[in-house]
Amino acid sequence: MLKIEQDMLVRKRDGRVVPFDAIRIQKAIEKAYRAELKLPLGVPLDEEMQVQILEIVKAVIEEVAEEATATGGATVERVQDVVEVQLMRFGRYTVARRYILYREEHARQRALRATDSGTIEARSEDRPPMKVRHKDGHQEPLEPTKLSRRVFEATRGLEHSCSAEELLREVQRQLYDGISPAEIARAKVLAARARIERDPAYDTVAARLMLMIIYREALGGAPGAAKVDQLYLRRFAQYMQEGVAAGRLNPELNEFDLDELAEALRPVRDELFPYLGLQTIYDRYLLHVEGRRIETPQYFWMRVAMGLAQREGEARTQRAIEFYDVLSSFRFTSATPTLFNAGTLHPQLSSCYLTTVMDDLEHIFKAVSDNAMLSKWAGGLGNDWTNIRATNAHIKGTNGQSQGVIPFLKVVNDAAVAVNQGGKRKGAVCAYLETWHLDLEEFLDLRKNTGDERRRAHDMHTANWIPDLFMRRVRENAPWTLFSPDETPDLHDLVGKAFETRYVEYEKLAAEGKLRQHRTVSALELWRKMLTRLFETGHPWITFKDPSNIRSPQDHAGVVHSSNLCTEILLNTSKDETAVCNLGSINLKSHIVDGQLDMQRLQDTVRTAMRMLDNVIDINFYPTQEAKNANLRHRPVGMGIMGFQDALVALGVSYASQEAVTFADNSMEAISYFAILASAELAAERGTYASYEGSKWDRGLLPIDTIGLLEDERGCGIDMDRSTSMNWRPVRAAVAKYGMRNSNVMAIAPTATISTIIGVTQSIEPHYKHLFVKSNLSGEFTQVNVTLVRELQSRGLWDAHMLEALKYYDGSVQEIDRIPDDIKARYLTAFEVDPYWLIECASRRQKWLDMGQSLNLYLAGPSGKKLNDMYFLAWDKGLKTTYYLRTLAATQNEKSTVDVNKFGIQPRWMKSHSDSSEIHVTRSLGAGHHETPTVAPPTPDLDPTPLPQVFGTGSACSLDGDCEACQ
Repeated sequence: MLKIEQDMLVRKRDGRVVPFDAIRIQKAIEKAYRAELKLPLGVPLDEEMQVQILEIVKAVIEEVAEEATATGGATVERVQDVVEVQLMRFGRYTVARRYILYREEHARQRALRATDSGTIEARSEDRPPMKVRHKDGHQEPLEPTKLSRRVFEATRGLEHSCSAEELLREVQRQLYDGISPAEIARAKVLAARARIERDPAYDTVAARLMLMIIYREALGGAPGAAKVDQLYLRRFAQYMQEGVAAGRLNPELNEFDLDELAEALRPVRDELFPYLGLQTIYDRYLLHVEGRRIETPQYFWMRVAMGLAQREGEARTQRAIEFYDVLSSFRFTSATPTLFNAGTLHPQLSSCYLTTVMDDLEHIFKAVSDNAMLSKWAGGLGNDWTNIRATNAHIKGTNGQSQGVIPFLKVVNDAAVAVNQGGKRKGAVCAYLETWHLDLEEFLDLRKNTGDERRRAHDMHTANWIPDLFMRRVRENAPWTLFSPDETPDLHDLVGKAFETRYVEYEKLAAEGKLRQHRTVSALELWRKMLTRLFETGHPWITFKDPSNIRSPQDHAGVVHSSNLCTEILLNTSKDETAVCNLGSINLKSHIVDGQLDMQRLQDTVRTAMRMLDNVIDINFYPTQEAKNANLRHRPVGMGIMGFQDALVALGVSYASQEAVTFADNSMEAISYFAILASAELAAERGTYASYEGSKWDRGLLPIDTIGLLEDERGCGIDMDRSTSMNWRPVRAAVAKYGMRNSNVMAIAPTATISTIIGVTQSIEPHYKHLFVKSNLSGEFTQVNVTLVRELQSRGLWDAHMLEALKYYDGSVQEIDRIPDDIKARYLTAFEVDPYWLIECASRRQKWLDMGQSLNLYLAGPSGKKLNDMYFLAWDKGLKTTYYLRTLAATQNEKSTVDVNKFGIQPRWMKSHSDSSEIHVTRSLGAGHHETPTVAPPTPDLDPTPLPQVFGTGSACSLDGDCEACQ
């Protein structure tokens, strides 16, 4: 055996210390092999087994050597435990079971001998076996081998990072007599999950253990890796039959060639999921019958693909395979409603609904009812309430006075709580109000925690719909007049110069006393209040009416009156049309190959994804007629992106850099190029959308061409780069020849859930923190930046002290001295990236987008001046909308396990952000040329001191994992 063996000692149960004898271990293992193979003593084991037994004995010696050479030696029980572990590591699970039985038999014999001699040994191995209780009530002894086998299977190939023995010990501490199989499985997952922060390899272990749970429910067992493919294929048709019989799947799916689809399944792609992704789809996406999941992850993707290919005629099977390949490889992911409902009897696949509420009681409550129906089937809602007359406005029919818009918004708030998206996630609605509405100041207070609760709406979102004229009045410190819409009914439908002309006319009428209700305020003071409420309550969001309308491809067919719940959808609405958008997102990370964006792979993905999105429109279940009218007439889709930060990491680029800006520009240009071209190709095959004639597409205007239109209407320069890097002539030619299948094709949604499912950073977001706890409806989960940890491991820097430091500095690496400067530069958190870079990247994307983007903005230490500068920069850069304002909470990560004496009091990066009252502003001088001025552009003189922290957290908006309405 090994030379060290001669120095090893074993401590017997009676206390005697004797020399280590490897031959006894070898013989015990051989007996276990023989027992399993039913070989009599006279029949030799084959040569391969003999070699393996010697390797196992050698591994045992190496593992116990340190203990066995110490004073007193290793205990017999410890040596036997290691033998069990090594048998499992070598994949000999059934032999390990025989060895355990061998140990138990010897323990029983010792107990009998002890009883005969008048003594009783109180050893754990002599206790009655623990029982497992099944659902039907019957009990059976707990099988230690089965328990161990699952854990060792989950750690295969990861032994250098993950300890199966440690996980087993943790699980064993959770066991009790009468425990259920589900509780045992859950205990194993939780044991691995608790160690993810220590090493991301445990995330893989937790994911494998989670897969075993899913396989046990959906496939009737948790097969070994070698048998998964066969079981997947064999059970697919049965899954379809069971789903149809239970009313969970559409019977039309049986028209596909199920055998061909089963052959196309790639079970190995289950291993692409991170643990949280599997937990999320298990809790909320996999179809279930009476609580038992009938879908595996690949069945789930195939069901979605089939649901989207239902109308593809004789090509449906081939199209389903094409869609499945894109989905299951994580190149593109459809939005949550599509994942929920594709292939079911109620295929409500659309993500967003936008409505305009008219100023009559019947329509107001119809809008509330429509909200409920749209929310039931997992739609996120954006309601335009600007038409509703203001408080104290005259009601002609009753000769009374109106209570204004606020009481109705309270009703909408409560309806959203009551109808929680089919029981799968919270109902979510956003109310929009234009900035000249007389009830605006009360609208700003809707989310406050003080005041009359009957005029508060704590569960809904709100957004300001701001015309350019207001922003100019703020900058000029000029007056602003608020009106009641019943006296100024045309303002809501006017944009740009036409709006300004009519607004000034109404101001003159008000000054002449010809309007019943109006109020003149300081535009600057109103803006100040808007920003203060945004900081205090996170609402209302800041969105811009004129860029949203002037650059809209559908300006000929109506008016964009609001955005949606997440501020990226910009579609026309009216009494007869509820705008609908169908979303999905490209995973940018998966398209970075060999350090660059793979254009051919991207084009292939976009072309397939556009077909999937267009198919949604014809397959879709429409909860209201107005939604059906709009979607079939205009056929808008919203292709977005996610994993932008991951792509930057793959490129070795910091978010706070000109390289990141260039990548944002070039990647969005490519997606815009391929998406518009794909829609034109679909138009050649299927025809243009009904309202195509007269659209900007029809007039030869692509999104890049509309920047000048906005500049003309605004009357001042738009600081937006106009450069291109691709030859757009083929796209223009295709649109001119075939038209467009879809009125709108691009919108960047938050991807809160779908990015979690596939394990990439959300949407266009920077890293929130490198270590934090994410909360959603599935629970609380520690999230660690895997790429950062792997890079630190490669440099020998990842250890317990580094983890402790990362916890102390609230997930930031900037103050950790051991971290090299190049890593610090590339791994900035959201609060360490100057807002300029977020806005500049967004501006570069916005020039290519026909709709908008959900742009969160981050400030570590907000002040009035910094907020003002940031939102004016967004307006100057031509953005259409912004989304959440994120600020740091007063309390951060739990530090009860951290030795704070090792560190300082407050991270310096927090201090530096808090002390600064400037926002980095860079003026564009054209393609490739920029300068950073010493003086920022003229902005209103707002107080630079921090805004009041009215909540205990001091945070405008925490990262609420339950707010997942769009994706």
